[in-house]
Order: sequence, then structure tokens, then C-alpha cells
Amino acid sequence: MSIPGLAVLYGGLVRKKWIVNTMLMTFAGFSLVLVVWVLWGYNMAFGVASHFGSTGSFFANFIGHFKPLTSAFAQQSQAVSGANSLIPFHFPTATLAYFQFVFAAITPLLFLGGLVGRLKFTAWLVIVPLWITVVYCVNAFLLWGGGYLAMKGAVDFSGGYVIHLSAGVAAFVGAAIVGPRRWQDRENAFPSNLMFVAVGIGIVWLGWNGFNGGDPFYAGVDAASAVLNTNIATAVGLLTWLFMDMAFSKQKKPTFLGALNGILCGLVAITPSAGWVNGMGAILVGLIASAVVWVAWNFLSKVKPFSKVDDAFGVVYTHGIAGLLGGLMVGLFADPGMIEYGVPGKVYDAAGAVSVGGVFYTHSFHQLWMQFLAALWVIFWTALGTSLIFFLVKYTIGLRESDEVLAIGDVAIHEEEAFPEPTFGEPVLTPSHTHQDNI
Repeated sequence: MSIPGLAVLYGGLVRKKWIVNTMLMTFAGFSLVLVVWVLWGYNMAFGVASHFGSTGSFFANFIGHFKPLTSAFAQQSQAVSGANSLIPFHFPTATLAYFQFVFAAITPLLFLGGLVGRLKFTAWLVIVPLWITVVYCVNAFLLWGGGYLAMKGAVDFSGGYVIHLSAGVAAFVGAAIVGPRRWQDRENAFPSNLMFVAVGIGIVWLGWNGFNGGDPFYAGVDAASAVLNTNIATAVGLLTWLFMDMAFSKQKKPTFLGALNGILCGLVAITPSAGWVNGMGAILVGLIASAVVWVAWNFLSKVKPFSKVDDAFGVVYTHGIAGLLGGLMVGLFADPGMIEYGVPGKVYDAAGAVSVGGVFYTHSFHQLWMQFLAALWVIFWTALGTSLIFFLVKYTIGLRESDEVLAIGDVAIHEEEAFPEPTFGEPVLTPSHTHQDNI
């Protein structure tokens, strides 16, 4: 995943008057997460369990210890995985911490896509550290850090649940609480620059190879399979969305924004299963996710409660629903002949390694059931945590910019704009807003 790519993508998708605000929120969010991550987030998500309950219980394996990763000893010690008790990796903790940080950082930036065009900048600076602490670290520990869900057998290869499902839920809940954009902005919600969109999604697609390919933590066949499957599913997702547009949409024409959504569906849906499925599984994941999300976007969006919530970029569809489908499809298409992983609490050896098998290979619904339960938890906890945080901010410093600010956008908030020359449909700026004095 690439943060600059996401910033450019978002800058191209929003209206001209929101480019600076949206891209600045992206980079500010990235920076905030890094500070939180080294001060307490990493060890909450990947450290030793806090043991709030009796041994083996849910709350005994709910969250890691709240402590920093700032000392020389902590950063230069040998990295280990709490999820499967493997022997120490052949790289330092600092390497693993930064790799996992990027996963953490991308998550609030994804749900930002549902909130653009009305969220107060100062509110965003408060929401990000609270959300990473309360929501992300808990979900990450439970599924990746050796927590209760991992112990029971739920898996998430690179973040279909921890990242994308939670981002989709947070975007939907957050957008419902913040309220919709101005009706003028909703009626004229055309991308400011499709070239930005093309460059941005291209960089994001390229970065996703490291996103999924890096999770085996070594350059081997598992990483290679994950990268190949990632690109297979993404290509199929793109083609499926284009076919659906040409066959079933009102205009019966392929669109670049449709291709963008297909790419995202493929990338997101394969993320929880990239190393668990084989090539045919990757094809099915991309096909099913893209087709289902297309139907949801075009029909589900017209019924309550979805029609009442202004999710600006459709994050609940391309990330929430696609991530949910991808996680569930692990329980269907996971091939036991793919990678193995260590069972939490055991020392890794040939006997301690187990594989993940879906219904079509094992004829057992156990994995599908565990994936379903994990999805329910992520939806519940993310919705609860996001609601509490957004209401807290709403009734303290406020969530929305004023109507006067919303009518102007970047110049009113930052005294900057991406393209100084006014364009059709945008307010003509007064000389005091042209920044000639700063040139």
C-alpha cells in the first residue's frame, strides 16, 4: 500500500475546492499514526497479552501491553511474532514495527474517504489517535497478535478484516454521525482530475504487492504466491466491473471510475486470503467480490439505511463489503496445500504447523464459521468504538466545518488551493485569497 498514491488518488476524486484539505488530512493522519504506534500502539497490537481475565479467556487475550517502542533495546531486539510463537525472525523489531505501522496508518486514511468534504480538520487530528488506540489495536491483536480470535482459528492474511472491513464500517458510521455534504457538493461530485485518479490507483496497486507479499515475512514461495494471487484477483475484479457496467448499467458503457472500483474490489477481497487460496481461488475471489459489490453499489445504495448516509467514496462498498466477502471466502476457497502457520502457544515445528482449509477442500464448515464469527466481532467493535469517538468529538470540539467554510473549501481552511485559476462552478476568489503576496 502506498500513502502518496492514496493521497493523489483522493486528490483526483474530490472536487477542486477540497484537494488540499483531503491530501493534507491523508499525510497528517499518516504522521499521527506513526507517533501513536511507537509510543504505545505497536505493543498494544503485537506485544505480550495484558491478561485482563482468566487464562485462555477472551479478555485474557484481548489486547497487548500499553508500552512504548522507543528504547535502543526495544528497537534493536530480534523481532518475534506473538501470533504463532515462531522462532525469532532474522530482522529487528524496528523492521516489523514499521511494516505493521503502514497497515495501521492506511486504515483511518481509508475511512477518511467516506468523510471528505465536510469533516473539520481539527476533529480529524483528534479522531485518528483515538481510533487507532481503541479500535485498530484491539482488532489487530485479536487476529494478528496472538489474541483470542487467532487462537480459535480465525485468519486474516493481510487485513481484509483488520483493515478493510473495519474501515468500511468506520466510514459508514462516521459519515452517518458527521452528516452529509452540502447538497450542491453531492449533486456536483465529479472528480477534479481523472489523471490523478489513474496515477494514484496505479501506485496503490503497485504498493499492494508489498502489502500482501510482505506478510509471510520472508522472500519465498509463500510471498510469491501472495503477490501473484493479488494481481490475479485485481485483474479479474477490474474486468468483472467493466463487464457489469457494459451489460447492466443504465448507460451500458465502461467507465474509468468503474475500473477503479473493480480494482479496489479485487485488491481488498484478496487481501485476507492472498496466501491461503490458489490461483483458481484468486480468480473466484476477484469475480465474486466485484460482482457482488457492483450490485450492492447500484441497488443497496438506494435503500435505507445506505441511502441516508453520504459515504463520499463508497468506502462501505469497496472496502467494507469487499473485505467481508474476502474474509468469508477464506472459509470457502482456502487450499490446505498453500502456506502453513504456527498454532498460537506452540513452538513452531512440523507437528505444530497447520494449514487453512475451506469448505471446497475439507468439506468442513469450521473455517467458514470462524471467519464469520471474526467478521461479526470486527463489525461490532468497530461500530461501537467509532460511534463513541465521533460522538465525543461532536459534543466537544465539533465534527463539521461551518456552512460558510463548506461553501469555499480549501481557501477558507488552509488559505491554499491546488489550482489557483478558478474553474466553472467554483467561486471566483477575491484578490486577498490569491496568495500573490506569498509568491
